[in-house]
Amino acid sequence: MDIYKRIEIVCRNIPYGKAATYGQIALLCGKPRNARQVGYALSRGRLGEEIPAHRIVNARGILSGAASFDVYDLQKRLLEAEGVEVRDTEDGWQVDLKKDGWNHTLEDALRFREIFEEKGI
Repeated sequence: MDIYKRIEIVCRNIPYGKAATYGQIALLCGKPRNARQVGYALSRGRLGEEIPAHRIVNARGILSGAASFDVYDLQKRLLEAEGVEVRDTEDGWQVDLKKDGWNHTLEDALRFREIFEEKGI
């Protein structure tokens, strides 16, 4: 299994105007306990170009990866440009995952599994 290829596929499918969590991506990759590996892959550029990394937040909706962007508030601005509300909290910038989170379906998970099997990853 190539977890980085799986992460790339899932990340490319996060819908416009939605936020996903590191754990959610790991779950959809078939590795539910590997949220940190998702963060590692994103921070080290292991996923190729054009990954919508700005759509990925921690389990509480905090923009915990914001420091990895070239400009300190770029993740916030990119999310807001897609219509995602980002509010300033004492823990940092946060999105409301109930409102703006990606509510993937069982069909999404099964489709990813099929893709992974077809690609042999």
